[in-house]
This record gives sequence, structure tokens and C-alpha cells, in this order.
Amino acid sequence: MMITKVTNIEEVKQFAQYLVNELHLKFYPDDDFACYVNYDTKQPTFTPEEAAKYNVLMDECFDVCEKANADIYEIMGEYLREAVNV
Repeated sequence: MMITKVTNIEEVKQFAQYLVNELHLKFYPDDDFACYVNYDTKQPTFTPEEAAKYNVLMDECFDVCEKANADIYEIMGEYLREAVNV
């Protein structure tokens, strides 16, 4: 299930899991979701509304990690590494 707000590290992890496992997205936390393009169709992966929503959630992830003195790249990268190694 997709989360609607990120307020703690566990939700950062849930968002990363959602992107990797549900959307099958190989993402980078610094990238704008509006820039993702479907490899086969060459069309945007997300509608402007979806991209805006995911960008807000990623900004919240950065804020939560900064406040917790946690490395967002390490936390989110764990799920990407798992997906690549499967």
C-alpha cells in the first residue's frame, strides 16, 4: 500500500520498498520523478500529478533522514541492492 506522508525512518523504508517492489522502479533519491521515462515506450513513467506526489514524499524522506542524522542513500539503497541481487 502506498503511503501518503513520510514522518519517520520506517516510512522512508516503506516508500523505498514501494518504489522498488510495487512500481519496479530503479530510482535515485536526487532525481525528479518527472524525469523518469519508460524504456520501451519512451513515454513519461508518471503523470505530472504522480510525479509531483512522489517528489513531495521524497522531500519528506530527505527531511526525516536529515533530522534523524540518517543517510538516505544508505537506507533507500538497501532496497535497490536487494532488487538487483534477486
